[in-house]
Amino acid sequence: MSNFCAAPNCTIKSNRSASLFFRFPRDTERCKQWVENCHCKDLEDITPDQLNRQYRLCATHFEPSVICKASSYRTRLKDNATPTIFDLSSQLNKPQSRKRKRIKELSEDEARQMKGRKKDSVDQSKTSKDDGEGQDDSETNHPPQLTSEEKKHREYLKSLFEVLLVLGKQNIPLNRHTEEVQECDGLTPSNFQALLDYRMNAGGDEALRKRFETSAVNAECCTSTQQRQMMEVCENCVRDELLQEVREGHFSLVTDDVVEISGECHIPIFIRFLNQANCLREEFVGFLPFEGDEETLMERLLTEVAKWGLNMDYCRGQAHFSSGLHSSKMKAIATKLTEKYPTAVHTPSSTCALNVSLANGVALTGIQIVMSTFKKIESFFSESPSLQLELENAISIFYLGNEEKANDLKEACRTNWTMRHDAFEVAVDVVESLLLCVDSVHDNEDLRWSDQVTHNALEISDALADFEFVAALVVLKNTLSFTRAFGKNLQGPTIDVYFAASSLTAVLHSLNEVLDNIEVYHEFWFEEAVNLAAALEIPVKVPRLYLRKYRPEAGTEIQPESYFKEHLTAPVVSQVIKELNDFFSENHLNALRYLTLVPAVMGQLKFNMSEENNVEMYRNDLPNADTLPAELHCWRVNWKHRGKVTLPSTVHETLQLAEVKFFPNVLAFLRVLSNLPVLGLEDVEGDASRKRFQMYLQNTPDKHRSKSLAFLNIHYNARHDLDFMVDSYVKMYPHNES
Repeated sequence: MSNFCAAPNCTIKSNRSASLFFRFPRDTERCKQWVENCHCKDLEDITPDQLNRQYRLCATHFEPSVICKASSYRTRLKDNATPTIFDLSSQLNKPQSRKRKRIKELSEDEARQMKGRKKDSVDQSKTSKDDGEGQDDSETNHPPQLTSEEKKHREYLKSLFEVLLVLGKQNIPLNRHTEEVQECDGLTPSNFQALLDYRMNAGGDEALRKRFETSAVNAECCTSTQQRQMMEVCENCVRDELLQEVREGHFSLVTDDVVEISGECHIPIFIRFLNQANCLREEFVGFLPFEGDEETLMERLLTEVAKWGLNMDYCRGQAHFSSGLHSSKMKAIATKLTEKYPTAVHTPSSTCALNVSLANGVALTGIQIVMSTFKKIESFFSESPSLQLELENAISIFYLGNEEKANDLKEACRTNWTMRHDAFEVAVDVVESLLLCVDSVHDNEDLRWSDQVTHNALEISDALADFEFVAALVVLKNTLSFTRAFGKNLQGPTIDVYFAASSLTAVLHSLNEVLDNIEVYHEFWFEEAVNLAAALEIPVKVPRLYLRKYRPEAGTEIQPESYFKEHLTAPVVSQVIKELNDFFSENHLNALRYLTLVPAVMGQLKFNMSEENNVEMYRNDLPNADTLPAELHCWRVNWKHRGKVTLPSTVHETLQLAEVKFFPNVLAFLRVLSNLPVLGLEDVEGDASRKRFQMYLQNTPDKHRSKSLAFLNIHYNARHDLDFMVDSYVKMYPHNES
């Protein structure tokens, strides 16, 4: 999308001006009328769809009467609005400028008429403001007159919405008690009611006071159903404002691991997009109920996206982080979305290490035991600094003669090490210390720990002291050692990402070689697992659940080594290979090849690239695909002869360049490329929404979680329009108006 006005002689830019910008209409006839009024031949050969996506006109080219203010933060055009105010007179006196801009020639009479129309429009606007002359509602879009009772009711609703917004922003549950407990006598009022009372008594809210004065003493100010309805309206209005910029360009869908809200499973959904300042953002947009089969979930997701006003045809990427039993469903959804929308490229998420994503995608019991135990470990040691100190003391005991190794492990354990690229290497090194630590906490000889802490310690101890866990951990460590450097580079600087994509073939070749020689590799890995189990004093045996399910015949015994080769080592290697192929499809790799448009990457490659060979997937996103080869050549020449200067090294830095607007195809490619979830968020503010989402989950017990409250808390600094909320609520629930 262009960030400047498409009208001739207009120099207004969207990122440097407070002026409003409007998209060209998709309707063919209306779009043709807009183009004719612009008198710009450059626009005549462009399709209405491309004009709608790539070009804008600023508000100075429209009569004030066709611009409607829908709310304090939302302005739109009337349905039949056309631009009529243009300054083309300078083009008549400058032939060279006329040739460059290719503006249609106007006669002097036409130019005078256009100037006169603009002057009359300005005078009319001033007269309307000074004299206060009213116009017909259909022309000015003024709301209908409200009765006195309706005004009072809306003021009352505004007070309720203000209180709800405060509760949401501060993450205060509306009710401190469950619905069953609320029926009991002698309980304090809900948080919502308490704030309303305080607002009336201390804040002097007349709308609330008058409402309650005329109501019965025991009347409910707002039923729980009405509260939920109002919270949904708050959420929808804030989301609508948040997604205004997204609707004007491309985006990507990113989902996080399934979370529980009030006992029900939901998928958190994020939207990744470039704002008008070409800064990459990833915003939380809501929760999706995780119920039903893959087809049902996909249709529900598409329905929600459409409800939010987003067009999946503009989706250019998708990433889904999931674990356990949910992983297979999310992979199926990703596959179905890719089939339906081929340009929605499935990639890993930049917010999660590749090795962790690969491990979560392996649908084997032993692997899922490891990943679920990692979650328990992370949660356990984040509860108290004392527990972290206990672990560090255990590390010091085990690495008494190797202080350097001990310090490295302590430093690793102070981070979220279970989500690192080398998580499985760290786990193997620290597992003995972990077991010593949790056993000590469970024994609780000095009575330092609570019952809940000792119980959690016992759960972790039981998991660690199982040979299936040890074997799975060792297999993961060795298998994913082939992808560790690849995954780390994938989340590194842009130049590393480009070369990582080029090295995928070598990674897959190594893993396939392991699979071809699985007997040899398994022998070494199993021996390592046995030695680690001996150090932990864990017996080597076949999992009990397997023996119960598949009882061996009398006189036969299943050997652990053969069992784990068949049911662990070989399947893990096979599934990791499959996961890599799913993550890095040909479309994904083709997209990453366009990282050569970043000047620093071009310089590293000595400016020898051939991006135009992979243009087909994004041809419809380009303003003029036919000129791409020539434009790419000019783009390379532009940077090749810069001398010894520091070249922009990221997509974000390149998008901020002033000259990039002169390369519209390159600009379009960079904007699409930046949306790929595999690329990191370079701006510090870009992932603020995700951080607040994680804080919400950490600080809010499951029983107090609410979808709408979570949304308002995460977007606590979002703008909101109380009048718009009240209008929306009254329209959605007219039966509640009294």
